[in-house]
Amino acid sequence: MSIASTSVIPSSVSTSPASGLWSPASWRDKPALQMPVYPDEAALAEAQDELRALPPLVTSREILSLKQQLAEAQEGKRFLLQGGDCAETFAECTSTIITNRLKVLLQMSLVLVHGLKVPVVRVGRFAGQYAKPRSADTETRDGVTLPSYRGDIVNGPEFTAQARVPDPRRMVKAHARSAMTMNFVRSLIDGGFADLHHPEYWGLGWVGQSPHAADYQKMVAGIGDAVRFMETLAGRRMQSLNRVDFYTSHEALLLPYEEAQTRQVPRADGWFNLSTHFPWIGMRTAALDGAHLEYFRGISNPVAVKVGPSVTPDQLLRVIDALNPDDEPGRLGLIHRMGAEHIAAKLPPLLEAVKREGRRVLWICDAMHGNTESTSNGYKTRRFENIRSEIEQAFDLHEAAGTRLGGVHLELTGENVTECLGGARELTEIDLQRAYRTTVDPRLNYEQALEIAMLIVRKRGAIDT
Repeated sequence: MSIASTSVIPSSVSTSPASGLWSPASWRDKPALQMPVYPDEAALAEAQDELRALPPLVTSREILSLKQQLAEAQEGKRFLLQGGDCAETFAECTSTIITNRLKVLLQMSLVLVHGLKVPVVRVGRFAGQYAKPRSADTETRDGVTLPSYRGDIVNGPEFTAQARVPDPRRMVKAHARSAMTMNFVRSLIDGGFADLHHPEYWGLGWVGQSPHAADYQKMVAGIGDAVRFMETLAGRRMQSLNRVDFYTSHEALLLPYEEAQTRQVPRADGWFNLSTHFPWIGMRTAALDGAHLEYFRGISNPVAVKVGPSVTPDQLLRVIDALNPDDEPGRLGLIHRMGAEHIAAKLPPLLEAVKREGRRVLWICDAMHGNTESTSNGYKTRRFENIRSEIEQAFDLHEAAGTRLGGVHLELTGENVTECLGGARELTEIDLQRAYRTTVDPRLNYEQALEIAMLIVRKRGAIDT
């Protein structure tokens, strides 16, 4: 279930594996995959100490509220929309990019609420998505070999020896950028940006001529009429429509950073990772005896695990036992990312095993990561048709198994990028060079993301009827 190199960072805090005791640092006794090698351990310890003293980014109350909503999504009473950038960068911590990112998720959730007739749990892949796993520890260009770029929280993307050295001070900078992002998102939402009385304010200027613009505007008008009708009947303005709940998530890959943000809080049991509401483990770091599972098993946040085509039913059940031994509702999400070509063969045995054991999990479809390919002109991309196919197959396979697909996990952006092929404008390989901006993985642009939301509504609606 895992690949890549192993490194273990020494710690003054330790637990005995045989004892089963847990602490935020007990992961250090396990093989830690995808971990950078910091050349200065004293500087790393200093950065961690600084992080421990900084204010948290989220609260335990928010985390527990999300866990309750995810438990309701497990029962079909809500639907999870989890989306955002493949990897945030420090340079893109700007008001325009953050606002556009929020607009896309709000518009998608509006489509889903309108079509599915259930509340949507909105979770952004931002305010901390600064670390990325890599398939190799090094990168070679023109005969020069340097450490791989592992995200802005670790090193720089520039192909120079200086930029590629892992720098622990970047963790402090990542915390600051995450705090800025969260503060701005909260200010927007608290200031009425997500007010359902005015969803027309969520528009993105560059998509005025989108093939979906007319459908979306018709939907907005219908919702506006419905809101006014309800308020006329009630004889008052419905203040609950002025704002929405919004949560953050990121792949908790860099364990020294996550450890430093893990704390106990007054009047709540357990330990909370207060750098995010909903951390997840990637496929490359989901080893049963590894450091990431060891860390995740002890935190009280809701957590998720990416599940790929190589995972067997026995492995998955052991992961579930490790992360949710008490079968707590809302605790565990399983994000399957099989690829359109493999999902029909690989997913059903996993669904059957989990259903047979009666385990409560939230099934989520990541239709992005299993469909990555390289084009003839050298771009890393994904075909919209494969993304669409995997989502449609996922709904069908869950229905056949008697399980429930409770959400989707997507890499997307509010910027006018051309990174994924196809969609309403039928982007081709030639189009990719026009606006290919991602530092790691290709993302859906606004039009493609909105098209996916409409697809989910059509597919779920067809199944429900």
